[in-house]
Amino acid sequence: MIYLASASPRRRELLTQIGIEFELLKVDVDESRLGEESPDVHVARLAQLKATTAADLVQKPWPVLGSDTIVVSEGEILGKPADKAAAISTLQKLSGKTHQVKTAICVVFNGKPHTEVVTTQVTFRELSLSEIEQYWASGEPADKAGSYGIQGIAGKFVKTINGSYSSVVGLPLMETERLIHQLSGNQAI
Repeated sequence: MIYLASASPRRRELLTQIGIEFELLKVDVDESRLGEESPDVHVARLAQLKATTAADLVQKPWPVLGSDTIVVSEGEILGKPADKAAAISTLQKLSGKTHQVKTAICVVFNGKPHTEVVTTQVTFRELSLSEIEQYWASGEPADKAGSYGIQGIAGKFVKTINGSYSSVVGLPLMETERLIHQLSGNQAI
């Protein structure tokens, strides 16, 4: 059993998919980028902040999992869109190009955080403005880093993927399971 410090329904679905039981803890943290921190440092810090904030709230000695996902194109972090114009701009930046999806996981166990960043390369086919506008109208991109969800309609935009599909969805399953099992001494979770 673990605590999951996330409001993401996708992370809940992914943990359920691999049979990890969890209790949900919603934490509110400031996700602003600090200065010129690199994308890897930024996403790792947010995952650790979520996990350590949640760990301060719990009573049971279970591992606490925090995670964060960002999309990076040409060194720029593309967050959740503020509005339609931001989503269109982001998807136009991704159109016909390869970008990185970075998901950090942090497991706090026995008071110590253990963090890992998983990077996946995703290449989009060329997207027309009308496709992007139709996609926005679906409502799917409104709350997603990079203005898309690979597990939904935007899956049809993906030409190639090199790395972890589940990480692009929001939680790298192999790395998450491995880290939880290592820290808990391979006990049943």
